[in-house]
Amino acid sequence: MARRAVSCGRVARRPSVAEPGARTVSFATLGCRLNQVDTQQIQAALEARGFRTVAFDEPADVVVVNTCTVTARAEFSDRQMIRRAARVSDGAKLVVTGCWAQTSPDDVAAMAEVDLVVGNGDKPRLPDLLDQVVGDRVHVTDIAHAPPLDATPIVRISGRSRAFLKVQDGCQHRCAFCIVPLARGASRSLDPKRVLDQAQRLVEAGHPELVLTGIDLGHYGADLLPRTSLAALLRRLAEIPGLRWIRLSSLLPAYFTPELVEVVTATPAIAPHFHIPLQSGSDRVLRRMRRPYDTRMYRTLVERLAAARPRLGLGADVIAGFPGETDPDFAETIALVRDLPFSYLHVFPYSARRGTEAARLGGQVDARLITRRSRALRELGRAKNAEFRRGLVGVVEDVLVLETRERGTGWLAGLTGNYVEVAFPGPAALVREIVRVHLTAAMSDRTVGELMPTSPEAIRS
Repeated sequence: MARRAVSCGRVARRPSVAEPGARTVSFATLGCRLNQVDTQQIQAALEARGFRTVAFDEPADVVVVNTCTVTARAEFSDRQMIRRAARVSDGAKLVVTGCWAQTSPDDVAAMAEVDLVVGNGDKPRLPDLLDQVVGDRVHVTDIAHAPPLDATPIVRISGRSRAFLKVQDGCQHRCAFCIVPLARGASRSLDPKRVLDQAQRLVEAGHPELVLTGIDLGHYGADLLPRTSLAALLRRLAEIPGLRWIRLSSLLPAYFTPELVEVVTATPAIAPHFHIPLQSGSDRVLRRMRRPYDTRMYRTLVERLAAARPRLGLGADVIAGFPGETDPDFAETIALVRDLPFSYLHVFPYSARRGTEAARLGGQVDARLITRRSRALRELGRAKNAEFRRGLVGVVEDVLVLETRERGTGWLAGLTGNYVEVAFPGPAALVREIVRVHLTAAMSDRTVGELMPTSPEAIRS
């Protein structure tokens, strides 16, 4: 599932072209990549109605805050962002949407700054709601009855080298700790023809990397008629000319069927980077979490993928302090993380979410102990990341040059296929190009390299 929540706002930075005097709109997005895609689709729909997008730190007529609710910390950040939006755009119509709006609409509406609350299933209606004189402030329908997945065509993601492509939403699983199914509903897939058309447009617009996003990405296609699969979609996407990398968002171990393993290990266009949630290294805790795998399945899969893809980037989510987690359980998690070739970890201190099974479980872990366990996992994650990056020194990698430069040096910043950011000197003309970079050093907080004398055109061939 896509649960990489962040506590900072992600804002639409580009101005858009519109008629003079057009209504202005700004955006702030919190949470996962899927939320970022949803914001881009709302932005495209509003611009089609004549709105002009301005930066979040500029006053706007309308401000849309797309929220997250995966943790209590996320909701705190939601509130902060809403208040910040009201300060920046005093007098604007402030619209709150996203997962917090879906699961706690009354709490959102209780904030004096908020004018309109729009649920996840109602996001396509947002432009109409702004155009109409509506009496109700809250427009949140039952997500269980969400319509089939659709998408506003996005021709180009301005200011970004990579493009996120939403192909799936919702989740079929009911993990004990997770509120996401209550916020996103059942699994719904975008028709393959729509996916391929959007992917083609994005590549032609200059995005050599596409990141496929979804809450339950591995379930892609199971709800469609005729039924299809993520493996089948990847085979077709890999045929698009000019597409260098297809990067996958989070995938549960159980979704790695023999067909999918064959595709992701044998297709050069699939980036050598997988994010496979672990959550715990204790089988007892995994059962309490209602996770659809055990540590043996997880270890076997990771070792197989690592053997098939040299220098594989491997990330995982881990929860510290799930109810009932004992010291021996936590020790098993530490041991498994040490054993496996992770290149980074996302560590989440357990946070009880209203409406989830885990919030009702006994054995709630003391907050101070959760903090200590989280700190230990993060330290281990930093050590694993440093070890992985040191192992790349001396290697020449294909690197996608990003739109932002490294702070301090002003060097170009790029992303390798295995998800390592590299800084190196070079001209601005290389942004959005795939270049060859020799990785020369890996420090505690950065990796640096030097540009190889090979043109982007030669690399693509």
